[in-house]
Formats: sequence, structure tokens, C-alpha cells
Amino acid sequence: MRSLLTIFLLAAISAGAQTIGQNKAPGASDTFTLSVRSQLVVESVVVKDKQGNPISGLTAQDFTLTEDGVPQKIRFCEHQTLPTKALPVPPTPAGQEDIKIYRRLAHTQVAPESPENLKYKDRRLLALYFDMRAMPPGDQLRALSAAEKFIRTQMTAVDLVSILRYGGGSVDVLQDFTADRNKLLSILETLIVGEGQGSIESADDASSADTGAAFGQDDSEFNVFNTDRQLSALQTAAQMLGQLNEKKALIYFASGMRLNGVDNQAQLHATVDAAIRAGVSFWPIDARGLVAEAPLGDATQGSPGNQGMYTGAAALATTNNFQQSQDTLFALAGDTGGKALLDYNDLTRGIVQAQQAISDYYILEYYTTNSALDGKFRKIKVTLNNNAEAKLDFRQGYYAGKEFSKFTVADKERQLEDALMLEDPITELTIAMEINYFQLNRAEYFVPMVVKIPGRELALAKKGGADHTLIDFVYEIKDIYGGSTVTNVRDDTNIKLTDKTAAELAHLPIEYDTGFTLLPGKYMIKFLARDDETGRIGTYQTNFVIPNLNKEEKRVPISSVVLSSQRTDLKDALYNAEKSKDQVKNAAANPLVQDGKKLMPSVTRVFSKGRQMYVYLQAYEQAAATPRPLVAFVSFYRDQAKVFETQPIAVTPAAGSRLGMVPLSFSLDFPQLPPGQYDCQVTVVDPTEMKSTYWQSQIMLVP
Repeated sequence: MRSLLTIFLLAAISAGAQTIGQNKAPGASDTFTLSVRSQLVVESVVVKDKQGNPISGLTAQDFTLTEDGVPQKIRFCEHQTLPTKALPVPPTPAGQEDIKIYRRLAHTQVAPESPENLKYKDRRLLALYFDMRAMPPGDQLRALSAAEKFIRTQMTAVDLVSILRYGGGSVDVLQDFTADRNKLLSILETLIVGEGQGSIESADDASSADTGAAFGQDDSEFNVFNTDRQLSALQTAAQMLGQLNEKKALIYFASGMRLNGVDNQAQLHATVDAAIRAGVSFWPIDARGLVAEAPLGDATQGSPGNQGMYTGAAALATTNNFQQSQDTLFALAGDTGGKALLDYNDLTRGIVQAQQAISDYYILEYYTTNSALDGKFRKIKVTLNNNAEAKLDFRQGYYAGKEFSKFTVADKERQLEDALMLEDPITELTIAMEINYFQLNRAEYFVPMVVKIPGRELALAKKGGADHTLIDFVYEIKDIYGGSTVTNVRDDTNIKLTDKTAAELAHLPIEYDTGFTLLPGKYMIKFLARDDETGRIGTYQTNFVIPNLNKEEKRVPISSVVLSSQRTDLKDALYNAEKSKDQVKNAAANPLVQDGKKLMPSVTRVFSKGRQMYVYLQAYEQAAATPRPLVAFVSFYRDQAKVFETQPIAVTPAAGSRLGMVPLSFSLDFPQLPPGQYDCQVTVVDPTEMKSTYWQSQIMLVP
């Protein structure tokens, strides 16, 4: 069920690949370069006869496919038949609701699908879109109840459902595509009936209520913008879904949508075009259901109070307004290949219609003859050779891939967003990271983070006569238990290099250094770096824990232990990509900065025998009535045998320290140790309270 997939191959492919090469010249080297580039395009086609029944048994020879008028050779044809039999409802205890409530998190994008991981293949994608701003509370309740009924009783084994909401001025993805009924029901449970109100359409005609107000600006002028905003939000939702290659159905819950003459036509066309290009079909559902409307309006508005009450103009205007609001829903469905559900009280039927429409189709794949990566739209036309009466439904075209050198600013930002949302890591750049923590006060912890990228993997750009390396950074930290995003940062750096440092870049890393303040908890960080010259990306994701040291009673509470072989002057941190304003702010709170020098954590924990090794940590005596000394020492083990140990040091916390913070610092020399792998252990002992703490990590010594 894929609609578009672009793959770049660096090896020979006989089917449709274009090769560029030349014969070896006399006396030339035996080595040669073969460059191959191909683009695989995948199109899903629904084929039905004139009675509306699916046509089966077709092969690639039965189709003719053109791209921008140029015939293409179909390399692959597969018939897909998705089941429509609903899954049984999971049993629940009598009188109980077995729903685990998940925290509702709003996102602004649907997670994209990488070409290597077609996780939506052979799945049916249904997006439930709730226009909360344009539905009164009664209609919202009916729409949410219909969605809940579908999820409980109509979902099949191949259905993936997403929940989108337009309510606060933006389109929010409350739940990405999932088959987890519990998550979907949880999101519906947390949606509040009555939220997002503010743009319910009013009319200025004979049916308008008589408010007795002085003459003012016409409501229709505001309605032009309200309708445009509704259509623009739909366009945004279609573009979100366009990142996915499969056929998608967007089920649009609304209380009608009335165009204001020709004023909204431009936005209507833009919305329909975006849906067609994204392979999205709209399935509008009129949440008002079957309406028995009073001739002069219901109790939600005042009496018209004009002569139209007596001539019938008010009743006619009311009827016309209602019909026009349904006409727009009908147009959205008809122009994108969907079907509107109007004047029907069982709103679930509209979702089932969309579900059943994606049940029988063909997948056609071809290598396009136009290999230009220009990002332009290419029009596709598919016909059936021996059946002129057959009705074919397919995506009308796609956007070609685009080389990074031709990316606009918006393209580059979108690439970062997509990469950050991918579940699988991108490993074009190698990234190593270390996260530490130090207690600032009884509630907060300072968390320094250092990221290293091999300089040899970065491209140098000539700018203003000097070498530069340009890097974009994005990272996001989430609270795993609460599910909320704690912080997200978008940063970039432009590091100017001299001839000497540019040569050193081949064997030295680029370092990104920052810090932030967190409360105790369990967190997930996802970090992304992009070489802005070549577009190569690397991502790194890990979980980390900030413990609550205030609750530590059995052992001596300590911070992270930092191992390093380098102290760098802040002014000489050539490879530090951190912004200068952040350096000043973080240096004040960062315990790794002392006397204008910064201890640089060894992310890889590989140390040279010829250089000193530094060990730094903090211990805390918060509950101590009077300061007392702590004893600490460092030991090395190999094959479970102790081979090195420092002399114990005794340190007393500074007087007046509220946390009773005890800094522990070691400088180690071990020329007698042979190269190899060791277990480094730090031991902290409180002789007064008879408590201790042990910390261990593997290190590597090299000559």
C-alpha cells in the first residue's frame, strides 16, 4: 500500500538504472568509478468496473502508465486485498472500563516513514480529524462517540488509526498511527467536549438574529477568514500525511462548512491540490446528523425579527445556509476520491465507508526515466488497456527527490524535523555522548552534556577565504514517566578554521557542550547533528536517570563521576560548538569549570598512558549537623585483581554549604600499567556514619 518511494542506489541495478562511464584510456590506471542513480516510484491504483466492483486478476501488461506524458515501464504489479472483518472486542469485567489513560501529548507532525523501514506496508491508514473550533458541544459529543464506537467494534487487524485535532489555532497530532485500541480510546477520553470553540459560523442574511446592536462590520468578512482557516488546517493535515507513502483516508468530522461566494475558492483549490498530491482522500462526516430544522432557526440563536419572518425569506435563507454548508463537504470528498456522509445519525458509518474503500487495489512500481533530483511535481496518469469503462483511482502525481545542495531553508528545517521523529537512528555521522548530573539545591540538578563528532566526517566549506565547518544541532528531552517534553533546542554553529586547525580536524573531534537544569526523574534525550555542507545526519538517543539524592540514606550520596584527560581554557576551546552566551551562563553553574578552565569529559573513556587522567565528583552531607570529613580513593582492577590504587584523601565540606557539598578530585599517573582494558572504581567512605558508595566503569589504556 505504498504510493511513493524514492531510493538512491550506489550499485548496479539492471532494471531501469542509468549508468555513466567510459572506456579505459591507454596507460590509465586499472581503477574506475561506476556511478548509478535510480528512483523507484510506487503508485497505488484502485480499479473498479462500472458497477463499482473491484476488478481482480490484472497484471503489469494490463496497465499503461505515463509520467509527464512519457511512458514508463512497470516493473512490479501486486494485487492487495485488505480484510474488512472487525476484530472482536476484548472482554472486560462487568461494569468496569479497562482503559489505561495515557497522557495526551500534542505534536505538530506525523512521524515519517524511512525508505528502509516500510512499517505501514499492507496496513490501512485512517486519520480521524476533529474540527473542534467549528463544532458545537452537541456535535463534538456525537463525533467522539462515533469514533469510540468504531475503535471498539469496527477496527480490523490491518487498521492503523491516527487522531488529529484542530482547535487552538493549529493542527495537533494527538496520536500517531497505531493499532493499540487502548491508546486510541484513552485519547478520545481525554478530549474535552466544548474545547476549541470560537469560530462557529454566523450568517448575515434574512435568517440573522436581531441583536439590537448598532450597525457595525459585517460578520461575513470574518467568516471569509474563518473558512479559510478551516481549509488551511485541512491542507496542513494533508501535507502531514503526505510524508507517508501509502494510501491514506482522512475522516473529517465537522458541522458543515459554508463557502462565502468566491472568496474562499483559492484556499479550497489549494487544499484539494495538497490532498491529491499527498495521496489523501477526504471523507467528511456531518456531525449534525439528520437535522429537523425549525424554519426560523433553533433556540441557539435569537429571532430574526425582520420582515423576512413573514415573507418566507428567513426560512428559505436558513435552508440555503444548511445546504451550502453540506455542499462544501461534498466537494471536498468528490475532488479527492472520498465520500461525504450527510444527513445520517450513525456517524460511524462514514468511518466504515472510508475503511472499506481501502480494501482492494494494485501496487505499481517503476523506475522513472527522469532521474533529475529537482524537487518538481511530476504528473502521473494510469489507464487500463482493455477496459475503457473501468474507473481508476490513483494519486495524480508526486514531488521528485531533491539534492541537499538545492534545499531551501524550509526544506532543511523539514529534513531536521523528519529525522528527529524517525524511530530508527540515522548513522551517517558518528555521535558519542556523555551526560552527567550535579546537585544545585535540594530540588534541582545541573546536567552537563557533551557530544563529540569525529572531525574527519565533516566537510569543510570555503567561505570568505577561510575554511568553515557548518553544523546544525537539534535535541529534545522528554520525561519518560510523565510523557511531556521538558526542553527542545535548535542550535547551529559555524566554526572558522585556520590552515593549521583545518588539518587537525582530520584526527580531532568537534565537540558540542551544553548544560541544563532538571528535577529528579527518568528522561529520554534524542540528539541530532547535521553537516550543513553535505546534508549528512547522525542521531543519538538514550535514556538517563537523575536520582533524588535527598532520599539516599544507606549510602553516601554522590554525583556523576567524570573521567577526563584534558583541562581546556574556556578561551581556547576551539572545537566547542557552544554559543558564547550559554558558555557564560553554564560556566557559573557548571562544577566542571574552575579557575577559567573546563574539565572535558572523556566520552569514549580511552586514555593515553603518557597523559594525566582526571577524576572528579561531588559527595553530599545534607543531613549532617556539623561538617565531617569524607574519605575517597580510586582503584584499578584487571581480571578481578587490584593493580593500582591511589592514596586515600579526606575532604571536609565548606562551612555554610546548604548541601554539604564535598568536591573530590584526583590526578592520576600510571606509567607502570600495561595497555589494555581496566575497571576503574571510585570509593567514597563516611567514617563517622559508617556508610560508603562504590562507582565503577570500564576504561581503556593505550600507549
